[in-house]
Amino acid sequence: MQNRISSFPPLIDGQSEILILGSIPGVKSLQMQQYYAHPQNKFWKIIFELLNEEFTEDYSQRIETLKKHHIALWDVIDSCERKGSLDSEIRNEEANQIAELLEEHPNVKAIFCNGGKSYKNLQKLLGKNYKLPIFQLPSTSPLHTVSFEKKMEELKRILEFVA
Repeated sequence: MQNRISSFPPLIDGQSEILILGSIPGVKSLQMQQYYAHPQNKFWKIIFELLNEEFTEDYSQRIETLKKHHIALWDVIDSCERKGSLDSEIRNEEANQIAELLEEHPNVKAIFCNGGKSYKNLQKLLGKNYKLPIFQLPSTSPLHTVSFEKKMEELKRILEFVA
């Protein structure tokens, strides 16, 4: 098994109303130190289209756009061992402190999990009857073969909570 990898710090502030949680960054994201950095990951394209914003490759502008719309990002897993980028290869994982983050940011009113792994892990961490609504979305990863249109349709749920 490979060396231990770690997630990034949360991108959240006092205005955040939506928290989007992935599992843990993939190889390309870790290399670039950016959330959803793989060029075939549809996360940024979908988010910008949903928010009716002009798409940009500039990571700092992407983060500013999320902040403008009160969207926070983090991962359910703090660290793990993983060969490659597949969630199915995750071993010996340690969880991020999601409940504590939510206590520190009471404006968050909904949680969206980018893929099944983050959703299942979050259910274990917070329980099935957590005080905030938790939604499972299809993964935006290129390894998840659902069409762009289907992913886009599912992610539209976010708009119900965007200010």
